[in-house]
Amino acid sequence: MEYKDYYQTLGVEKTATQDDIKKAYRKLVRQYHPDVSKHKDADAKTKEINEAYDVLGDAEKRAAYDELGRGHRPGQGFQPPPDWGTQFDFGGAGGDDFFNDLFAHVGRRSRAGGGAHAGGGGFQMPGEDIHAAISIDLRDAYQGATRTVSLRIPQHDAQGRTTMQDKTLSVNIPKGVTPGQQLRMRGQGHPGFGGGPAGDLYLEIQLNPDPRYRVEGTHVYQDVPVAPWEAALGASISVSTPSGTVEVTVPPGSQSGRKLRLKGRGIPARTPGDLYLMLNVVLPPATSDRARELYEAMARDLAFNPRERIGA
Repeated sequence: MEYKDYYQTLGVEKTATQDDIKKAYRKLVRQYHPDVSKHKDADAKTKEINEAYDVLGDAEKRAAYDELGRGHRPGQGFQPPPDWGTQFDFGGAGGDDFFNDLFAHVGRRSRAGGGAHAGGGGFQMPGEDIHAAISIDLRDAYQGATRTVSLRIPQHDAQGRTTMQDKTLSVNIPKGVTPGQQLRMRGQGHPGFGGGPAGDLYLEIQLNPDPRYRVEGTHVYQDVPVAPWEAALGASISVSTPSGTVEVTVPPGSQSGRKLRLKGRGIPARTPGDLYLMLNVVLPPATSDRARELYEAMARDLAFNPRERIGA
């Protein structure tokens, strides 16, 4: 039998990832689609492309193909080694039978595998997925929201011509989403060919910057200014958080950087995160005579050295 270089057929390197192979396959199939291509051998070329993808698009078959074809060139005569059938277990098939199966023609790859297929006499291929980002406020992650997104989607007519059309979608942002999470909208991706199903739309959640908050996974960190007397003597203060206003107790003797944990007050995911309030002691300005008198009295009466711990 004749050795065929499927990597050359798809125009990819042997080190290509499965995703690279899939992208190359889809590009070629569109280029040589029998219904739209003017290439005189479009049908035969499409069969070659699908034959190659039937092997390289399957990780197990690809590994076997790489092992069998090691050191061979396209068009070179090829004979599988006698012990091939004992090296790999592919449902009990012998070496010759399995190699013939690798070179089988298009039509056996299922839609679940993501490849083109012929059904009812027509050529079909699923549409590609679309990946985009959608930005929301932190409050939306707490409460949920509805947002509108606009996309430009290619549309194919009966003659194979492609035009770009604007598409507006209403997106429901569920409560508890986190940065980096993807929302999947089935059938809202690129249209398929020949009646094939449309791809999906994946929207990655991004949070709009907010100087008040820092988000790590489902946990939220918030700076809270407190007065010196609140920090020194302790106090009950009201704090506006993403989930509403809460009453917080500042323990006596608190310093800047002290962290107060409000369990379960982070992003309300399936496992809710926590809200951490970072205390920041803020000094009143000495802009009046009375304020200066008070600071002078404190300096005189408290005899406080803030650098004592560092030996100064």
